[in-house]
Amino acid sequence: MLVAGIDVGGTKCLALAVDGEGSVLGEVRVPTPPSDGLVGTLGGLVAELESSLGRSMAGVGVGAPGLVDQHGVLRAAPNVPGTVELAVGPRLASLTERPVQVDNDATCATEAEWRLGAARGATDAVMVTLGTGIGAGLVCGGQLQRGRHGFAGEVGHMVVDPDGPRCPCGRRGCWERYASGSGLRRLAREAAEAGQLAHVVAQAGGDPDGVMGEQVVAAAREGDAEALDVIERFAWWVGLGLVNLTNVLDPEVLVIGGGLARAGDVVLEPVRRAFAELLYAPGHRTHPRIVLATLGERAGALGAALLAGEMLALRASLGQEAPSAPWAPPAAGGEVGK
Repeated sequence: MLVAGIDVGGTKCLALAVDGEGSVLGEVRVPTPPSDGLVGTLGGLVAELESSLGRSMAGVGVGAPGLVDQHGVLRAAPNVPGTVELAVGPRLASLTERPVQVDNDATCATEAEWRLGAARGATDAVMVTLGTGIGAGLVCGGQLQRGRHGFAGEVGHMVVDPDGPRCPCGRRGCWERYASGSGLRRLAREAAEAGQLAHVVAQAGGDPDGVMGEQVVAAAREGDAEALDVIERFAWWVGLGLVNLTNVLDPEVLVIGGGLARAGDVVLEPVRRAFAELLYAPGHRTHPRIVLATLGERAGALGAALLAGEMLALRASLGQEAPSAPWAPPAAGGEVGK
């Protein structure tokens, strides 16, 4: 059995054809279209996978950024402008005539890292994806968590500074304004405008407003003291959020994924130090392991495929192989993705 898994990103959509063992047999990617063309693009990716492999997909899994409810509707996506109340699941199921499972993209990435990657074997884990924004997936007691309405894991919108910069969600001081890729960029530009990061500013053509987070990471790797200072401040904000999650959930492992995971130890080590300094009662508890994700950019699409496969297996066990509403949860017998 083959299942399509699609990760909807801010700039690209990545689709994988995945077999029952979790092996990737096909891959297609296209630029992310405007919201009014998204469902058609997703359907086209499924068709392209089927055409290239000469085999049909038994089902489709989609990981989308933002609030995804239990009916496969993308309610809001602050980092994908114009995407609100988009019925991805129902419309894609109608278009492809395949069962469709839609989840938050970080939930999908967490499923992949938990089943096959950095959190494999853990019963309690949190994966935090640091990209343009911040998302998270939660595993508690050996169960992937979605919350009552499917919205669990929107940790990027924890308010850590009520007087902080405005977030695309409309509030001020959300964690992702400090600890995401855009947060690192903001901290770097503030440092540049204050007369720091001379080497990085020179690489940006002399314009502090052109400084990028990737340039700061590269300079920090080379030992640039001012770049390392920016990374330390960024890591403090990352550590603060991770501590808040640990105080609530007590995980055994914290997995850092998303684009910033590629920075490696230059970010990971100061995050670990900040975490140890900020954690409640650090000398009287076992600290969670803080590790980097291992599955890279495929994690979201792979996890979407795994969740779709679990949905199909659960339907089969309940005698619901051909439901009238293929995007909806099973009628009985438990939650999809357990």
